[in-house]
Amino acid sequence: MSRGRSPEPLDFFIWTVEDVGLWLEEINLGSYRQAFEENGVNGEYLESLSMFTTEQILRFIRRCHMKRGDFITLCKELRRIKVACLKGEQEVRRPWWAPSCLSVVFVRVAKRNRQSRVVSLKLEA
Repeated sequence: MSRGRSPEPLDFFIWTVEDVGLWLEEINLGSYRQAFEENGVNGEYLESLSMFTTEQILRFIRRCHMKRGDFITLCKELRRIKVACLKGEQEVRRPWWAPSCLSVVFVRVAKRNRQSRVVSLKLEA
């Protein structure tokens, strides 16, 4: 949990429902926050969107009362985060719960594991 501050994009696949809500606010899709919370949409669920069939996507859009254009925006923002993670462009912050003495170790390990943590990105040719 992020305690009211923006969730760490590097760890989007472990975001809580609350983290997803904060992120929706950041990308100007905050009007869907309540629907996402009611449907239990967390980071793991967002990560799985890339593997959804067309039928599953349409079901998700209906369940969250999303406009198709807003769904496309959501997917573009997720892709942007994944690409930034793979390219090493994402800032790595120490989690709020970790003691400051572990900051250097955490950041070093997170950067080293960055590519293995974003596994479902399919680069287009």
